[in-house]
Order: sequence, then C-alpha cells, then structure tokens
Amino acid sequence: MTLTTEQATWFAETFERLAANVGQAVLGKDHVVRLALTAMLAEGHILLEDAPGTGKTSLARALAATVQGTNSRIQFTPDLLPSDVTGVTIYDQKTQQFEFHKGPIFANIVLADEINRASPKTQSALLEVMEESRVTVDGVTYEAGRPFMVMATQNPIEQAGTYRLPEAQLDRFLIKTSIGYPDHASTVRLLGGASVKDRSRELAPIITTNAVAEMAELGAQNHVDTAVLEYVSRLCEATRNAPETRLGVSVRGAIAMVRAAKVWAAAQGRNFVLPDDVKELAAVVWTHRFVMDPEAEFAGVTPDRILERVLGEVAAPQSRAGV
Repeated sequence: MTLTTEQATWFAETFERLAANVGQAVLGKDHVVRLALTAMLAEGHILLEDAPGTGKTSLARALAATVQGTNSRIQFTPDLLPSDVTGVTIYDQKTQQFEFHKGPIFANIVLADEINRASPKTQSALLEVMEESRVTVDGVTYEAGRPFMVMATQNPIEQAGTYRLPEAQLDRFLIKTSIGYPDHASTVRLLGGASVKDRSRELAPIITTNAVAEMAELGAQNHVDTAVLEYVSRLCEATRNAPETRLGVSVRGAIAMVRAAKVWAAAQGRNFVLPDDVKELAAVVWTHRFVMDPEAEFAGVTPDRILERVLGEVAAPQSRAGV
C-alpha cells in the first residue's frame, strides 16, 4: 500500500503545524526543527554536536510537548551505570517479588546529554533500545513505546575526559547535525522574552503520540522508485571506494537514507521521493558514518568534501526505472 496524494497533503500540513509549534520554543532554527521531526517520524535518532547553551534541551522538550509525549534527560557522566539508563530490578520484601523500576530511557523523547562523557559500557546500554525500541533487563524485555527517539548531544569543545563514540553506535543515529547560535533577530526575540525560563512549557500539543505513530506508518509507505534506490546504492558504493575513507556508508546507512527521504518528501506534500531529497539529506544522514583514512584526515580532507565530490561524480537518475 502506497501513500496517496490526499494522505501526502495531510502529512505535509500536519508536519508544518508541528514544525511551527516547535519553532515557538526554538527560534530561528526551522531547518533543524524539520530534521528533528523527520528523524522522529522516520523512527530514528538524532545526534547534535554543538556548544553549550544553544537550545538542545529546549528542542527535546518542545518536541515532546508538541506530540503530547513524555521526555526525560540523562546527564551522561563517567560514573553513570547502565542500570541508571535502562532501569533496575529491585526485590520488594512486602510482596516478596522482584519489581522492575524503569529508567529514564522509557520516554518518548530522551535527551542523552553529553553522551561521550560516559564509559563505553554505559554507552552500549543504548544500543539495543536505539535499534529495537526495547530494553532487556534480567532476561525480561520491555517495550519503549512509540514514538521513541534518542536525542544525544556531544560537546565539540571540551574533549578532555570523554570517550569517543564507536562507529557501531554512530551508525545507529539517523541524523547528525547541530543547532548553532540563533541569528541576530532571533537573539533579540529571545532576550525580549528572557523572563520566560522555558518556552516549551507554554506549548500546546498539536497531535497525540498515537497520531505520530500513524504519521510514521504513512511516511514509511511513501513511494521510492527503483531508479532512486539504485542512485542511493551507487552513492554508498562510491563512498566506500573513495581512497580517503577506510569505511564508507554502510547498508544501515543506505536504509536510513531511504527512510528519511520518504518522510522528507511526504513533509513537502509528495507521495514519491526525488533524487533531490537524497542530495538534500546526504550530509546529515551520511557524513557521521565515514571512517576516514588517517593520512587523508591529517591532510585536511573532511567527510563533507568527500560527499560533495561523490554527489558530483555519481549521476542522478533523470527518469523512472524502465522508462
């Protein structure tokens, strides 16, 4: 079953309402808001690499408030344990039974703040729940619910005492981007409303979490022509064959692109994906998956430069497959 024109129109209108509502709390960052919504509706996760004080927490809270969902914030520190994230089973002497106390990972929008400050053991506690939206503790599996999105942050400035995210975990983030500082006009608006500590608390919900799950299912039904799928495959192969990379885009990364492009196209009212959708999302979906050759990295070659060259070399399809 594919997305109809009427469904695509409804999807785009609802997406715009969601973006406008979140934009009331995160001023001047429409593109980042749209990327975050795309990640949520594609049932993926987002990694924000940004300086402190740019509105990462506000974005997470605004998303949760907009979809009438729950949100939690986990401050990752070197002494954080996996059970502090997932939860712990405790023996209740009154009932003489073990009870599972859910951790902060059980929320619709989870802000994993400064994720690279926790040990690799604690970071790995996120792997199962990010991939399968469920947590297994003491042999018992607990569903995380829908929607479920991890919004992790990294501070690019202070690297002392941090643990680099392994490639396997980076590959599980659908999108990597940054919020950045607001422009002059947005900054003035923020300063004018400085008395409001948290703008997200003033947001009214636009839809329910059940409606978000329905939107995610609609987005997944969007049509992707075989020619576009072949284009994505050729781009991924080109990143793997680039002499400056040790690892290019994985198969998981290719699937992530298709999922994100479906939602991105539906958000623009289309019930089909264009090659331009792939080009527009390529940087945020793919560059964090590259493993650079050390010599190329030392010479100043960046993933963005490699991707730009690949997009220029691999020709985009001009017609549908078989036409």
